[in-house]
Amino acid sequence: MPKASELKKGHVVEINGAPHSVKQVEAKSPSSRGAATLYKIRFTNLKTRQKLDESYKGDDFLKEADCVRVSMQYSYLDGDTYMFMNSEDYSQYGLNSDEIEDQLPYISEGLEDITGLVMDGALLGIELPQSVALKVVDTAPGIKGSTAAGRTKPATLTTGLEIQVPEYLEPGEIVKVNTVTGKFMSRA
Repeated sequence: MPKASELKKGHVVEINGAPHSVKQVEAKSPSSRGAATLYKIRFTNLKTRQKLDESYKGDDFLKEADCVRVSMQYSYLDGDTYMFMNSEDYSQYGLNSDEIEDQLPYISEGLEDITGLVMDGALLGIELPQSVALKVVDTAPGIKGSTAAGRTKPATLTTGLEIQVPEYLEPGEIVKVNTVTGKFMSRA
C-alpha cells in the first residue's frame, strides 16, 4: 500500500473499486508550521477513461490495484483497434485508438518494451518506453556546419508527430524522441 507521497506517474491504485492510473502529481507545501504537505493527484480511471482529481496528505495510504504488468509489443492496426502481443505467451490484446489517443504519435510498427496493464484478462492501458526511435519523413534540408549553432527546425516523423530537431538533420534519418516530453533527444 503506497503512501500518497510515494506516488509517481504511471502507478496504478484502486479508488472506489476501480483501477486508476496516476497521470500528474503536484505537491503543495503550506506556509504555516505543522501543516502537512498536500499532494494534488490527477488520476485516469482505466476502465471508463474519466479523469479524477484528488488531494491527499503525504502519509495517506492508497490501495494498490490488482493488475499485472506484462511486457508487450505492438503488432498491428485492425480497423480502429491497436493490437498488442504479450512477449511471453504471445496472447493478443486490443485497445481502441481513443483509449490511447495521447500515446499514438509514439507507436510505430513492431515497437517493443511496452508495458501492458492487464486486469482480469483484459488490457486496461499501456506504458510506453522512455524513448522511441522514429524516422524523419519531412523537414527542411540539412545545413552543413550548423552543429554548433544549436538552432532547430520543425520535422514530421513517420507517425505524423511534429517535433523540433537540430538544423543538421536530413529527411530519412532516425531520431530518438522522449515519450514523456515529446522532444528530440538524439540520433538513433
